Amino acid sequence: MSMLHTALWFLVAISILVVVHELGHYLAARLAGVKVLRFSLGFGQPLLSRRFGRDQTEWALAALPFGGYVKMLDEREGEVPAAEAHRSFNHATVWRRIGIVVAGPAANFLLAILFYWALLIHGLPALKPMIGEPPAGTPAAHAGLVAGDEIRRVNGIETQSFQDLRLNLLRASVARDALTLELADGRRVQLDASKIETENLERDILRPLGIVHYDPEMEPVIGKVLPDGAAARAGLQPGDRLVAANGQALASWQDWVEMVRRNPLKPLRIEYERQGQHGGLTLSPDAVTEAGERIGRVGASPQVDEVALARLMTEVRYGPFEAFWQGAVRTWDMSLFTLEMMGRMAVGQVSWTNLSGPLTIADYAGQSASLGWVSFIGFLALVSVSLGVLNLLPIPLLDGGHLMYYVAEALTGRPVSERTMEIGSRIGMALLLLLMSFALFNDLRRLLGE
Repeated sequence: MSMLHTALWFLVAISILVVVHELGHYLAARLAGVKVLRFSLGFGQPLLSRRFGRDQTEWALAALPFGGYVKMLDEREGEVPAAEAHRSFNHATVWRRIGIVVAGPAANFLLAILFYWALLIHGLPALKPMIGEPPAGTPAAHAGLVAGDEIRRVNGIETQSFQDLRLNLLRASVARDALTLELADGRRVQLDASKIETENLERDILRPLGIVHYDPEMEPVIGKVLPDGAAARAGLQPGDRLVAANGQALASWQDWVEMVRRNPLKPLRIEYERQGQHGGLTLSPDAVTEAGERIGRVGASPQVDEVALARLMTEVRYGPFEAFWQGAVRTWDMSLFTLEMMGRMAVGQVSWTNLSGPLTIADYAGQSASLGWVSFIGFLALVSVSLGVLNLLPIPLLDGGHLMYYVAEALTGRPVSERTMEIGSRIGMALLLLLMSFALFNDLRRLLGE
């Protein structure tokens, strides 16, 4: 995946999320009777700007695309004509100011609900919550789980897909709750959650529990070859049967994947069979970083037995009204989980290495876009929830910091002093810089595979 592709879809994602967030502030300000001077996508010098409407609001596209803002008429920020003083932000009632501040994060939550609603109406293809053979000695193996078991509930919460299973196990494990699994065949088993490691939640953290995805063995036959991948450059074609790599026989596609993953940028001598004829070539897997680990990839997928695949797949789909409710439930659940993870990071129960920054988000934006619009919309919904939660944190300079001031004003009957807000702004700036530094450091560690 090219840097240009990643950067393009990152900008698309950020633009959508920021515009919706700032539109929340803008519409709330208009409803509250506050005049909006500028609506900017990005910070810094405007590259493009136009004025529209009765108030001649300036709509601008600025040079730095990592955010945006809505500038309102405010006597604290400049001279306001007497005839328009009643339309300034600082003259609005405290409840109207609270509404304007809350509207931005609320817009992000609403966007996530709408995205989930659209996906659930369309139907989300997903893998069934079936597990593979648990590694020996793991809690799943001790509990008697075997390959092909389908887990329907975790601590009473339904799992419609393997993604749901992973999320529910993760939530329960991070909270150190006991795990009760209900299986499709009626069995109930208990698992010990203490095996979960929270140092890096992007890794396959469920493997210590013995929970691995059911992955039936496939023939080592190539189904598709990506045009820019190492397989295409080496000359492999759809239909080729892989016989051996570096003299090691390949009995299944899984053997091939394991060989490739272990050898990034290292030449592999491949023996293959094509239309009954044997051949050989040399292939060097491309190096990529996945969950902080440097692995090899060749840009090829296996020939899939569609009938066998259909038995492993399910589709999560609802009617229009139920889909909206389920979208709201997913948004609420993800918001609570995000807050819980932040809280556990703050007290040291979850490692700060799990904090992601713009480079990781950009990478995920590019990857999800490559997988299709369903994956990209799901990514946008998830990030929109995170953006809404982040902005509600009681940190000065964020919406939550302003909300904290206005709630204090509503309770005491008098505004917070300028001196208090100035000190708060300095503290907020320091906290945000600290968070950004952690996130960027983690991004670089993942990028370098360390």
